[in-house]
Amino acid sequence: MSRINKNVVLALLTLTSSAFLLFQLYYYKHYLSTKNGAGLSKSKGSRIGFDSTQWRAVKKFIMLTSNQNVPVFLIDPLILELINKNFEQVKNTSHGSTSQCKFFCVPRDFTAFALQYHLWKNEEGWFRIAENMGFQCLKIESKDPRLDGIDSLSGTEIPLHYICKLATHAIHLVVFHERSGNYLWHGHLRLKEHIDRKFVPFRKLQFGRYPGAFDRPELQQVTVDGLEVLIPKDPMHFVEEVPHSRFIECRYKEARAFFQQYLDDNTVEAVAFRKSAKELLQLAAKTLNKLGVPFWLSSGTCLGWYRQCNIIPYSKDVDLGIFIQDYKSDIILAFQDAGLPLKHKFGKVEDSLELSFQGKDDVKLDVFFFYEETDHMWNGGTQAKTGKKFKYLFPKFTLCWTEFVDMKVHVPCETLEYIEANYGPSPKILYIGRLAWEKTHHSEGSLLVK
Repeated sequence: MSRINKNVVLALLTLTSSAFLLFQLYYYKHYLSTKNGAGLSKSKGSRIGFDSTQWRAVKKFIMLTSNQNVPVFLIDPLILELINKNFEQVKNTSHGSTSQCKFFCVPRDFTAFALQYHLWKNEEGWFRIAENMGFQCLKIESKDPRLDGIDSLSGTEIPLHYICKLATHAIHLVVFHERSGNYLWHGHLRLKEHIDRKFVPFRKLQFGRYPGAFDRPELQQVTVDGLEVLIPKDPMHFVEEVPHSRFIECRYKEARAFFQQYLDDNTVEAVAFRKSAKELLQLAAKTLNKLGVPFWLSSGTCLGWYRQCNIIPYSKDVDLGIFIQDYKSDIILAFQDAGLPLKHKFGKVEDSLELSFQGKDDVKLDVFFFYEETDHMWNGGTQAKTGKKFKYLFPKFTLCWTEFVDMKVHVPCETLEYIEANYGPSPKILYIGRLAWEKTHHSEGSLLVK
């Protein structure tokens, strides 16, 4: 009898324990998981509670920046794309009226915001307050590349990125700096030796793999998931800039070394030509941008950027490159309407097209169209006097932004290979002087024969 009673008691205890365990599982699934965000759905736009890890981190970050008057704006491509798809709904949402977390609750490791550094007044104080609010923050600094050629200032460091982690979610604050040409620039996120590589999954960051340049966005305030945030007025324009934002600096140190060996030409004629060439480049850029035609610095203009960060004063013209697929039938008329009459037209759209326009003060604008083959690029050249045609081969290249004569313009990312295809091995192009230039360039401005 005693043994039977023990078995009964043991069975009852087991049954009770099982029932209690099932109750705990039910309680966790239907209450705690919703409260803490553990049951976050993988499907975008599903009904999710406002206490997800991502939403709470963003909310706390926005509270922090708002209280400290830090003018941040949202640049996260994933969130901006979702906002753009539901733009009318977002614009018509008032603060506190949202009943569903559609955007900031989407599963991800980071949320990216940006800050215009010249508007930030209390950097150090903000950093301390962030840590007091529970954020673990990492500050990434580096030398200001614009001062690279100035010995007394070349070591000056500027903030480039902040990573602020709350629980398992991180805010990536990209620091934008103003640059000449009315655009915004951010630096490369390089991890120094002492930085913990496991702090966050750095490889998943969408900004900082390389320096980037962006048009200065016009901002607007909207309510997203009950939170008031600033976003670009044209979200998709910003999103489309991201994969094409790579920026490369002019080689300031090398330019300074060049001028130490070859004195800069500051004669009245040289100064006047550079002024006219800069104005012509600005006018050409304005015309092409209005047409929506991308272009890059080519030939002697590209060499001047690469070698001496300036216009070569004896080059006599401004050279631009355009991919033939970007050609538009009204391009000639557009330049003529801008006050640049057509001087020469060589070739045809389907083969070796080249255009030359006459600017002020006898400065020409030469536009070379590039054609893509399986393993190379090429453009055609024609001698104006003889009509003889040439075909110039280039290794395939991509385009990067740079700064040149106070403008944000494109150059080939693979700049040295591009210039060497035009002018020969680097020792020659780095120190080619005026006499050598004039011997290898025709006065009409046609390309070097190869």
